[in-house]
Amino acid sequence: MDNLNANEQRELQNRVERKQMKEFMNMYSNLVQKCFEDCVNDFTTKSLHSKEEGCVMRCVDKFLKTSERVGQRFAEQNATMMSNAGAGPLGR
Repeated sequence: MDNLNANEQRELQNRVERKQMKEFMNMYSNLVQKCFEDCVNDFTTKSLHSKEEGCVMRCVDKFLKTSERVGQRFAEQNATMMSNAGAGPLGR
């Protein structure tokens, strides 16, 4: 990134931000679809019944905790790979 001029750095930053927003919106959309399909089944009223609301809250909590754990594991694996790459024959 040090080799990029200011305009290229801004463009790269804008692309990263757009990609992050797209990934966030995709995760949010998946969350809404999954929890809606799993929890909402009475369409006779506008509001959720307490059973549906509880289900949605548990579903969202589980989805977010799972996403967080997957992110942690990815970071752990990435750190392991990076340290192993540095400990190769040239890094000893």
